Amino acid sequence: MKKHMAIFAALLLSASGAFAEEHAVEALKHSEHAVTHGSAGHAPQLVTHAENALGHAKQAESVASGEVKTHISAGIKSLEESIAHGKQNHADVAGKHAADAVSHFKAANG
Repeated sequence: MKKHMAIFAALLLSASGAFAEEHAVEALKHSEHAVTHGSAGHAPQLVTHAENALGHAKQAESVASGEVKTHISAGIKSLEESIAHGKQNHADVAGKHAADAVSHFKAANG
């Protein structure tokens, strides 16, 4: 029975790592789209992608640890700033915050 529990625990831990990685990749993808829309002056589309990225980043943060978690947390703060500026129709500033998030998520993804 202990052997089965150990195998189950190992599978659960590896699955949570895949879960975190999947969300971190999605956060990065949506953040990159937000940067693109910021450069084009499309504040509403930037906000949509930044909000999507934020949801994925929060999911990734909830299971991350160490330096990875530190970068994801910093990326979340950048996305929150991006969203706030995007909602004020400041696409250029919002895009810069989204670019900061991209940098953090790339660092978190290794």
